[in-house]
Amino acid sequence: MTDIEVYMSGASYLAAGIAIGLGAIGAAVGEGFCAGFANRATARRPNLSGDIVKNMLVGQAVAESAGIFALVVSILLVFLDFHQIHSANLASAASILGAGICIGFGAIGSGVGSGFPAASACEGLARQPQTASQLTTNMLIGSAVCQTPAIFAMVVAFMLMFMDFTSAPISPTWAALLGAGFSTGLAAIGSGIGGGMAAGASCEGVARNPLTLGATTTTMLVGQAVAQTPAIFGLLVSFILMFKTYPESSTLTASMALLSAGMCMGFGGIGPGVGNGLTAENAVAWVSRNFEFTGVLTRTMLVGQAVAQSTAIYSMVVALVLIFVI
Repeated sequence: MTDIEVYMSGASYLAAGIAIGLGAIGAAVGEGFCAGFANRATARRPNLSGDIVKNMLVGQAVAESAGIFALVVSILLVFLDFHQIHSANLASAASILGAGICIGFGAIGSGVGSGFPAASACEGLARQPQTASQLTTNMLIGSAVCQTPAIFAMVVAFMLMFMDFTSAPISPTWAALLGAGFSTGLAAIGSGIGGGMAAGASCEGVARNPLTLGATTTTMLVGQAVAQTPAIFGLLVSFILMFKTYPESSTLTASMALLSAGMCMGFGGIGPGVGNGLTAENAVAWVSRNFEFTGVLTRTMLVGQAVAQSTAIYSMVVALVLIFVI
C-alpha cells in the first residue's frame, strides 16, 4: 500500500470517529431533555404515566434520527473501500475527512433541537390530557423540521464520499472539500437548535390553549423556516466549494482562502440560527396567550429575525469573497 493510500484509509477511519463521536452528542442531549420533562410530567400526573412514556419514546425516536444519520455515514466510512471509488490523492483523503466532519457537526443541533418539542409535549400532556393527539402531531411536525439541517449535512457528506474529484487539481481542491464539510456541518448546529426552540414553544402553547392550534402551528413553521436559513447558506457555500473549478496552485494562500470560506460560513451560521429560534420561541408562546394579536406578533417576529439574520449574511458575503476574489 502506498503512502497516499495509507492517508486515505487513515482519513476514512478518522472521519468515522468524528462522525459518530460528534453526531451522538446532540441526540443524547435531546433525548435526555425529553426524558427529564417526562419524569416531571409523571410526578405531576402519575395516572397518565403510560401515555407520557409513549409520547416520550416517540419524541426520543425522532431526536435519535440525527444520531442514526451520523451512524450510517460512520459505518460506510469504516467498511467501504474508497480506493475503488476515488483516485488515491490528498484531495480524495480530504473529501472523506470532510464527510465525517460535516455529518458529525451537522447532527448536533438537530438532536438537541428535537428534544425541545418532545419535552414540551410530555409536560403538556400532563396539563391537558385531552389534547394528546394534537400535541403529538404538533411535536412530530416541529421535530421533523428540526431534522432538516442534519439531512443537509448527510447529503453533503454523501456527496463528499462518492463524488469523483479526479479531474480537479489536488491543490487547492483539498482545502475546498474540507471547507465544504465545515460550512454545512457547523451552520446546521444553530438552525437545528433554533428550530427546536420554536417547536417547543408551539407544543407548550397548544397545551395552554388548544383552540389556537392552527395559529400556533403556522407561526411555528414560519419561525422555523427563517431559522433554517443559516443552514441553507451553509449548504450553498458547500455546493460552491465542491462544484467550482479551481486553477492549480502550489501556494498555501489559495488553499487557506477556500478552507477559511467554509469555516467562516459554518461558524457564522450558528449564532443567527439560535437567535432566530429565540425570536420564534417567544412569538409562538405568546400567540397561544394573545391569539387576537397573531398578526402583530408574527410581523414583529419576522422583523426581529431579519435583523438577527444579518450576521449570517455577512458571513456568507465574506465566504464568497474568499472563494471568488482572493
